[in-house]
Amino acid sequence: MALVVHNAARVSMLNNARDLQDTRLQIAAKMYESNHQLTFHARLDDPKLPAGLRVTAAKGQRATDVQDTAGEPIIWASTPLPGNHILSINSRFTDPTSILESVDGVLVAGCVAVVLAGSALSVLVGGQLSRRLRKAALAARRVADGDTHVRVRDSIGRRVRDETDELARAVDAMADALQDRLEAERRVTADIAHELRTPVTGLVTAAELLPPGRPSELVRDRAQALRTLVEDVLEVARLDGAEERAELQEVALPEFVRRRVARLAPEARVEVVRDAWAQTDARRLERILGNLLANAERHGRGPVEVTVDGAVIRVRDHGPGFPEVLLREGPSRFRTGNSSRAGSGHGLGLTIAAGQARVLGATLSFDNASEEEGGGAIAELRLPEADDPEADDVLENGANA
Repeated sequence: MALVVHNAARVSMLNNARDLQDTRLQIAAKMYESNHQLTFHARLDDPKLPAGLRVTAAKGQRATDVQDTAGEPIIWASTPLPGNHILSINSRFTDPTSILESVDGVLVAGCVAVVLAGSALSVLVGGQLSRRLRKAALAARRVADGDTHVRVRDSIGRRVRDETDELARAVDAMADALQDRLEAERRVTADIAHELRTPVTGLVTAAELLPPGRPSELVRDRAQALRTLVEDVLEVARLDGAEERAELQEVALPEFVRRRVARLAPEARVEVVRDAWAQTDARRLERILGNLLANAERHGRGPVEVTVDGAVIRVRDHGPGFPEVLLREGPSRFRTGNSSRAGSGHGLGLTIAAGQARVLGATLSFDNASEEEGGGAIAELRLPEADDPEADDVLENGANA
């Protein structure tokens, strides 16, 4: 736009100069016709007259022309006279130089102001859009992590009719649809497991009444496995419903782990690196520890090692390790990994352990030991650490003394 304005101003000034030169030429022609005197530095049959003006004068027409030179342009005006003579006037276009410089200065200042204002506005709008997108990404990540109460549109702040708001509405609609579907699947699973619970219990009771023998043992074993499966499915359904609440109490982890491991997996080794107390639910913690030990014994190889390091409990075996899909996506029901992990199962043990860990506010992670460390699967449970009540009693007694 600045270039257009500059060129338009220059053309306008040149046209005004040509009109002025034409007026001066007419006055000079009248004076020459009246007294044969040349005024305004007019010349008769100037040899430097441009060829175009000669042709126009030969046609009997008055005309003006701009002759570009290395310096300032020259404004020409010519008119035919009787006797095949041509009267012409020329002068350099010098007057408007300062005006053009002033116009150029204003245009440059305007361009700089427009660029700065546009950049500031772009940064402001882009920054606001970027902040809303970051908030939307964080909210979507929380939804993906299982927080069903988060909605992206509420997280991005005030409602603005832009692409971010449309994206938030689409993500929220998808989250609502997925939540409804998951809730429907959970209810169906819970209903089926609940309906199976009564006949399976009757089947287990009837199996206990069978006469001793190998066939009876097989029937009782399969009936008990079916009962365990139904109970696990019910527990998974309750955990998926996010209605479970932990009954928290202070637990001394080293003593707790030693006793439970001695009962659940007598061959496992327990090592205490650092004593700690945890604010947790003992029943649920025992359930997690039992499932991790059972998974290590069923799918891994000995020795199974249990380490207590403060509020962190690690269970490690020396088998082939967890499959990549489990490390990448976490435990999933009815998925037992790949064939390299020997044994059988329904994939519910680690699913229940992860669900119980969420109820406790703990973090359950899975990893594989390196070949230099001997390989094997590592399950790490991080519990909320609590203050040592015995130390508090000592401090309180000292203060009283």
